Amino acid sequence: MDKLAYTSVNAMKSLMNRQTAIANNMANSNTVGFKADMVSAKSQYLNGPGHDSRAMAVERPMQADMNSGSVTQTGRSMDIALEGDAMIAVQAADGKEAYSRRGDLRIAASGAMVTGDGFPVMGAGGPITMPPAERVDIGADGTVFFVPQGGDPTQPQELDRIKLVSMTGSAISKGPDALFRAANDGVLPVDDNARVISGALEESNVNMTAALVDMIETSRAWETQAKLLRTAQELDESSAGVMSMPQ
Repeated sequence: MDKLAYTSVNAMKSLMNRQTAIANNMANSNTVGFKADMVSAKSQYLNGPGHDSRAMAVERPMQADMNSGSVTQTGRSMDIALEGDAMIAVQAADGKEAYSRRGDLRIAASGAMVTGDGFPVMGAGGPITMPPAERVDIGADGTVFFVPQGGDPTQPQELDRIKLVSMTGSAISKGPDALFRAANDGVLPVDDNARVISGALEESNVNMTAALVDMIETSRAWETQAKLLRTAQELDESSAGVMSMPQ
C-alpha cells in the first residue's frame, strides 16, 4: 500500500504548488505588466534497484503565460507599455540583470529610475540615474529625455536609453520576484527594434474567471487524493489484521 500512499502524497504536493500559483495570480490580477504563473510537471520513474513500478510528478521550473495584457492609456509621461515580446532590463535584488514587463516607471528619492516594484531600470551603461528635472519623457525606442530644473521646456535633453531586450529564441524563466531571467545567468542583448508606447500601461493578463475555475478544480483534485490516502490507510490496516497471529 506504500505505493498508493506515496503517489497520493506526491500528487498532493503538486496540487499545493498549483494552488499557490493560482492564489498568486489572483492576488496580482491588478498588477501592472504581471504575467500569470504556470505550473507544469512531467512523470518520472523512481530510480533504484528492481523494477521501476512507480512514477512520480516532477515539476519543471516556473513558467509564465506570456500573452499580452490589455493596454490602458494613462497620459503619464513615465508610463510605458511594451510592444510585442520586448522587456525592460532591470537590476534584481542580487545585483544581476533581470527582465520585466512592468512599465510604471518613477524616479526614486536617490534619483534612480525604478519600476513600480522598486527595481532599478538599466540603461546603456548601467542603472539610469536622473538629475533634478522638471519633466521626464520616454521616446518610442526607450530614449529618456528630461528638462532640467529651470530649463527650457521646449529643449529637452537626452539622458540615456532604456535597455530593451527581446526574449524570442532565448530560454527564460520566471522567479518568485516576478522577474524573468535568462538561462545560466545569461544576459540578453539589446533589441534595437523594440518599441514602447508612452503614456500607457499594460495590465495584468490574469483571467480571474479562469483562475476561479482552476482553484475549484484543484480543490476537488486535492479531496480525491486525500480519499485515496485514507483508502490506503484502511487497506494497510486490513492487511495487518489478516496477517496478525491469533491470541
